[in-house]
Amino acid sequence: MSGRPVASRSRTPMPGRRTRPVRRASAGLSVVRAGAALAMLVSAAAIYGVGASSAFDYTKLQLAGLTYTDQNAVEAELAGARGENLFGLSTGPLVAALESMPIVASAVVDIQLPGTLAVTIDEREPVLVWQAGLDRFLVDRDGVLFGRLASPAPAAAARLPVIDDRRATAGTLEVGKSLDPVDLDAATRLASLAPRDIGSSAVGLAVTVSDENGFVVSAKPEAWTAIFGYYTPSLRTTDLIPEQVRLLRSLLVGREAQVERIVLATATDGTYTPRATPSASPKPKASKAP
Repeated sequence: MSGRPVASRSRTPMPGRRTRPVRRASAGLSVVRAGAALAMLVSAAAIYGVGASSAFDYTKLQLAGLTYTDQNAVEAELAGARGENLFGLSTGPLVAALESMPIVASAVVDIQLPGTLAVTIDEREPVLVWQAGLDRFLVDRDGVLFGRLASPAPAAAARLPVIDDRRATAGTLEVGKSLDPVDLDAATRLASLAPRDIGSSAVGLAVTVSDENGFVVSAKPEAWTAIFGYYTPSLRTTDLIPEQVRLLRSLLVGREAQVERIVLATATDGTYTPRATPSASPKPKASKAP
């Protein structure tokens, strides 16, 4: 049996797909690109010129916020940046250096062209002055001795109470140290007293602390002294002070001019020593007639 003949398929070619020719951009620079490139070159040159120009070097310091801070100390902390170009100067390390000073709570450093550093200092707030010999320390509410009070003192220091520490340990005090919390509490309580609080006609009150008597309040000008004594965290706490103040008032009212020394042993036990009465001068003897 012969096989069927295989029909041959048509080989008629299909018409080809027409495509649009793609136009390629010229490799040359257009006017816009050339202008942009030129602007970038000019900007780069300007930045380099500014960065290399001595006209923008740090040469001037502008300070604000200084009351107790020594200006020379601030300038010393920033001395390493002197002459540096301000466009390349990082202010972070400068702020950190200033805030490492015990007297500085925070600092802001701004750049002002052409060559100025503008520094604003936020100082710690003093609540009293702690005097130890010739040194006068500024003390904050946490008892930290954060700076020395300069001489002459700024006008703002006149409102600060002064504690005169005459103890042997006073010589070990220095900036950065902290007062004993009990001493700080007693000092702030007693330093807040005004003459009217105790019925006194004195012009003012002075507070001292010594190894012999502990805390002592004295009238100004010198008239009488009141010994409040020592305080401890548990046995004789500073909670005793308000009662001692009331007792002192009761001992002064009506007899202040006659009182020389008062000892406030407890809240109810107080004694006073009267001021010595000047003895009368002897009457001159009558001379006998010759």
